[in-house]
Amino acid sequence: MFKFSEEQIERYSRQIILPQVGGRGQRKIRQASVLIVGAGGLGSPCAFYLGAAGVGKIGLVDSDEVELSNLSRQILHFSPDVGREKVYSAKEKLNKLNPDVEVVAYSEKVSSENIMSLINDYDIVVDGSDNFPTRYLVNDACVMTNKPLSHGAILQFNGQIFTILPGKGPCYRCLFAEPPPPGEIPNCQQAGVIGAVAGVVGAIQANEVLKIILNQGKLLVGHLLIIDLLGMEFRKVKISKNKDCAMCGDSPSIKNLIDYEQFCGIRR
Repeated sequence: MFKFSEEQIERYSRQIILPQVGGRGQRKIRQASVLIVGAGGLGSPCAFYLGAAGVGKIGLVDSDEVELSNLSRQILHFSPDVGREKVYSAKEKLNKLNPDVEVVAYSEKVSSENIMSLINDYDIVVDGSDNFPTRYLVNDACVMTNKPLSHGAILQFNGQIFTILPGKGPCYRCLFAEPPPPGEIPNCQQAGVIGAVAGVVGAIQANEVLKIILNQGKLLVGHLLIIDLLGMEFRKVKISKNKDCAMCGDSPSIKNLIDYEQFCGIRR
């Protein structure tokens, strides 16, 4: 059985003293593995807190490079990182934050061809992506493989968080059956976003992941948490499992993974 060093006990002491964690829970955190899709606004704070908590293995998937406009919200990237691949910039910061954590960088675009191999070695998946094709693809892959999934999204002063446990509650398609038509919903580049919103949502996603690992607390399964930080309102909306859902319903029609760029007007 893995034994913590004195230094590690001190590092995680504020967690270990919690009755919901203790030494046994900290060991569970140490043995857990989490794949984070997107090393940007949501993935950065989520990865930061999971790394700080001592999650044993964190995978980061992103094909983008750091841009100057990222720095207002993507807290794992600093000014000298502009032009670097995001996953390596993020990996460097996480390694400095907590050398105990194994950080695996995947500098590639998530697609129907690689998603299964990416999630295969991880216990839990976090969707920190910024586009609909990736959200649907990650949802479908996690439902097919029975992987817990934390979904997050942000825009302007608003955010939403939703936890998916396949077989135990609704999936993303139960809430949003199909990708929206091209141009119907603006993205952060078009409509803007406050960086602190990304921090709040990403931190909540990290907290959901830790609760899954520890099997503690009430998860956002069957509920969509909607936050409005301009009006300072938090609402939790109940979501029912859709028996006609094409992915997780009684007679699912989706049998194979596809790439959804054609539905969302995005070129690969």
